[in-house]
Amino acid sequence: MAYDEVLAQRVREIVGGDPDVTERKMFGGLGFMFGGSMGVAAASRGALMVRVDPEESEALTARAGVERMEMKGRSMAGWLLVDQSVLEGDAALEEWVERGADFARSLPPKE
Repeated sequence: MAYDEVLAQRVREIVGGDPDVTERKMFGGLGFMFGGSMGVAAASRGALMVRVDPEESEALTARAGVERMEMKGRSMAGWLLVDQSVLEGDAALEEWVERGADFARSLPPKE
């Protein structure tokens, strides 16, 4: 299933104009890269994949509509899936995009 185009456009509006941000299709979604590291991705059905400090994963998944990403049956600390219902308001989406961008920017830059 393809990524949610409406969500991708909403993310673009938040990060627009930042020369450090690039987009890359990956994992069936559209990833937004900050300094070469993915911070967030528009996934299918309106969900947002967000990269966070792995130590914050447990506390963040206590929030409604937020769960750890699973790949091949493995729970991925530091990778969250935020449900579309959480992202209805612009402020909520901006909070999650900023969280992912901040973590990605904290990583060593990639070439």
